[in-house]
Amino acid sequence: MRWITAIFLICSTVVFSQSEILAKEYYKNGDFEKALYEYKKLYAKSPSNINHIKRIIDTQQQLELYDEAEAFITKILGRTKYPAFYVALGHNYQLKGNAEKANENYTSAINSLMVNPNNAFSVARSFQEHALLDQAATTYEKAMELKPKLNFKLQLAQIYGEQGHIEKMFLNYIDFAEKNPISLGNIKRAINDFISEDGSNENNSILRKVLVKKIQQDPNVLWNEMLSWLFVQQKDFGKAFAQEKAIFARQPESLFRIIQLGQIAVNENRYEDAKSIFTFVVEKAQDIDTILMAYNDLLQIEAEQGDATNFEALQTKYLELFDTYGTFAQTLELQIAYAHFLAFYMNKTEEATAFLEETLKLPLTVQQKAQVKLELGDILVLQEEFNKALIYFTQIQRNLKNSTISQQARFKVAKTSYYKGDFKWAESQLKILKSSTSQLIANDALDLKLLISDNKYEDSLQTALKLYAKADLLAFQNRNDEAITLLDKVLDEHKTEPIIPQALYKQAALFEKKKEFERAEANYQYIIENYRDGILVDNAIYSLAELYINYLNQPEKAKTLYKDIVFNHEDSIYFVDARKKFRRLRGDAIN
Repeated sequence: MRWITAIFLICSTVVFSQSEILAKEYYKNGDFEKALYEYKKLYAKSPSNINHIKRIIDTQQQLELYDEAEAFITKILGRTKYPAFYVALGHNYQLKGNAEKANENYTSAINSLMVNPNNAFSVARSFQEHALLDQAATTYEKAMELKPKLNFKLQLAQIYGEQGHIEKMFLNYIDFAEKNPISLGNIKRAINDFISEDGSNENNSILRKVLVKKIQQDPNVLWNEMLSWLFVQQKDFGKAFAQEKAIFARQPESLFRIIQLGQIAVNENRYEDAKSIFTFVVEKAQDIDTILMAYNDLLQIEAEQGDATNFEALQTKYLELFDTYGTFAQTLELQIAYAHFLAFYMNKTEEATAFLEETLKLPLTVQQKAQVKLELGDILVLQEEFNKALIYFTQIQRNLKNSTISQQARFKVAKTSYYKGDFKWAESQLKILKSSTSQLIANDALDLKLLISDNKYEDSLQTALKLYAKADLLAFQNRNDEAITLLDKVLDEHKTEPIIPQALYKQAALFEKKKEFERAEANYQYIIENYRDGILVDNAIYSLAELYINYLNQPEKAKTLYKDIVFNHEDSIYFVDARKKFRRLRGDAIN
């Protein structure tokens, strides 16, 4: 008998679920009469289901059955006393054109808080569902007044944002964060839609004033952290650094936030700010690892900014650090960076190789040896000793199977094979890497595989692809002028082949590196105008927009390009970033 009952209950549940799916489908398609019929059937079986009740009211109003809706809501209120339904009844009167009765019921809904302030959420949500934001805000405010332990600051902030009350929105978000520090990340994301990279933007000014006032009234490091974050959004790293130093003065146990700020500044090419930050880290750090990391960052910035005239002095700085801290496992990253500097900046490849071979004699872990061998392989590629490089990369794969560094080594095997013109072997390695656990490696592998597969069949001799691969190698070797010249040859001699947009795009990136921005602009523009259906068009659009924003000071042109990605390239990897930047340039303030 029990199993018969169980089967009956299961069948009833399945039928009930199917009815609900059917009702939702009718409602979604605007077939409100059929939706109402189905929801009434569901209500008859489950008269306490709030969602079914709300859908019945909604469909009745969609069908302009206002009297029927009024009778139904009144019946529900007589049975449940659920105060949110006063809002539904008021909205029904509003639809009928009876503003007096509508306001009377809205007041009844808000007054229900006098009996139970905990009703605030359901009442306010009902007001919001009917776009009655003033009443929703009043509901939350009154509830907190009646019961101070309630915290609806987050909901109020969202409402004020929709209403355009920016300062009140910021204050409520900040008050909520003060009571719930764990929510700070979400609060920043919400605020981010209302501020701009432009520090003179009105909303930025309002937030800055609110936070400065908070710091003056209550010196909580939370406000310094928020202010630092705001300055980072504005790319004002000097002011962000000032706030981070204030935080460090009160919490000197960690330099992590300051180091992180320095790394962000480097990524944004704000090298002078980054140098000030890492110099501070060197002065304040108590542990050798942090000091060495900061020195490493400082020296790499100097190498990036410098030229042959100061490389000797920079080499001396490296050697002085090794004299002070030694050459052992703890200084491994600094040793690898030094070898890279010798090979790629000073062209002292033999000296760099000898230095790393000595490093390999240290008591290193398998992982640490793999890091050294990766750099050794890169230096051998720089020297075009491809087979020797492949030996190092293959050793890493064999010794550290399925690790991230092993996948890096496999990608370097593919790239090296590509440089030497062995496209078949390169492609076989890239196929494996498409499913890499590292998204960055997987993306790079896919890009290189597409480059090879799209161009290897056009010419049986693969002349254009070999020229392009050679130019790519020259770029890796920092021989940018030669790479540009070789790409010119590709563009002149293979005008009808599919590699042309790739050559234009690669050349544009090299022009940017040489700060020849107008030439880069011309290349990107040519791709956009002549290869509109190609796979690189969204790359070119986004890169040109970034060029206009970061170097050519033409925000209006950038805005048009970001808009192009938003409306015409929804599947682009740049879509989310482009949409955000387009909205900011347009001056949107939305949540």
